[in-house]
Amino acid sequence: MSTVSYRDVVDWLISARHPVDNPEGWMTECCERMVEAGLPLWRVGVFIRTLHPEVFGRNFIWTRGVAGIQMGTVDFEIQTTPEFQASPLSIVFSDVVEVRGNPHGPEAERFPVLLDLRNEGATDYLALPLHFLDGTLHAMSVSTRQPGGFDPDHVAALRVIIEPLARIIEIISLRRTAEMLLDTYVGNSAGARILGGQIRRGHNDTMQAAIWLSDLRGFTALSDRLPAETVVEILNHYFDCQVAAIRGHGGEVLKFMGDGLLAVFPIDEYVGDAAHVCARVLEAARESRASVEALAFPVGDVVERFRFGVALHVGNILYGNIGGGNRLDFTCIGPAVNLAARLEKIAGRLGRTVVASEGFAKVCRHDWHELGEFPIAGFSKAQRVYGLREETPAVTA
Repeated sequence: MSTVSYRDVVDWLISARHPVDNPEGWMTECCERMVEAGLPLWRVGVFIRTLHPEVFGRNFIWTRGVAGIQMGTVDFEIQTTPEFQASPLSIVFSDVVEVRGNPHGPEAERFPVLLDLRNEGATDYLALPLHFLDGTLHAMSVSTRQPGGFDPDHVAALRVIIEPLARIIEIISLRRTAEMLLDTYVGNSAGARILGGQIRRGHNDTMQAAIWLSDLRGFTALSDRLPAETVVEILNHYFDCQVAAIRGHGGEVLKFMGDGLLAVFPIDEYVGDAAHVCARVLEAARESRASVEALAFPVGDVVERFRFGVALHVGNILYGNIGGGNRLDFTCIGPAVNLAARLEKIAGRLGRTVVASEGFAKVCRHDWHELGEFPIAGFSKAQRVYGLREETPAVTA
């Protein structure tokens, strides 16, 4: 007989000794403690709604005897799918009630998930609402393979445990929400730094990085002749053409500025990977160029086509909190960023899609074509600018 009781599980849940940065490990330990206390759990699922522009919810599934936690996400369309509408969880969310089902009973015909559980040897299923303190509703499901299913004591114990369990899940969920929102609005690396405590003005670091600064050609005229809602939709599609390539090649988008985009690709000076990083930046630029060229947006009887320009540079940047009062921005500044901004304007004048500074061209070995020396406002010396030999300059007005 186990010396661990349900009360011990509750005491552990309210002990405040939970690693919020390792929710998978915490959930595994929690389920194992419940089993040790006498709950005949075979599978436990936690279903959390999220505050994310693309993800409606996340699920975490623990299965007895299986290493690790199975995790997944669902988008907002899940709510209208036949699978969800025929799920016990849809009733939990709509009616805020417990839903119990016997995989071998008549309710299995109503809920297909019970048929799946029956095929895996389950004998009982229970879905319970998880109430968060902010008023939002989430859910947890438990199933067992024990002959006869859960007895009344098991169900009573689950109802006692689920209240403190919900508090810990809410704390972990809030942490994840903060991480996701910071990742969405300031970028992954910046978000991690902010959560790590770099929240005061003046908290900054010097970092060597490849710098990407781009904008959409003809954006002012586009904004003048199209409705604002259409312009926003175009911008979203346009930025999609770049963000996937930037992130896919190790970059981080720091800022959208109207039609402009600022991204950095960190360089590990101790590893000496500048050439590798810059090669990936160039590949991201080529992918973005192809995506923007392929972008066709119908507006009435006209199909809008687009061009953009991107300037690539490499140098040291100051990376951290900048702002006034209690309104801060996590961004990067420095002469290297200023030079990238000036180069992007030169790209527009030359009708080029991709231009690079002399520093970038020297690090990233490629068949570059020297475009000439140009005076740069704010810089004492003219700067050599390079373009891709494969590109044909567009005619500029």
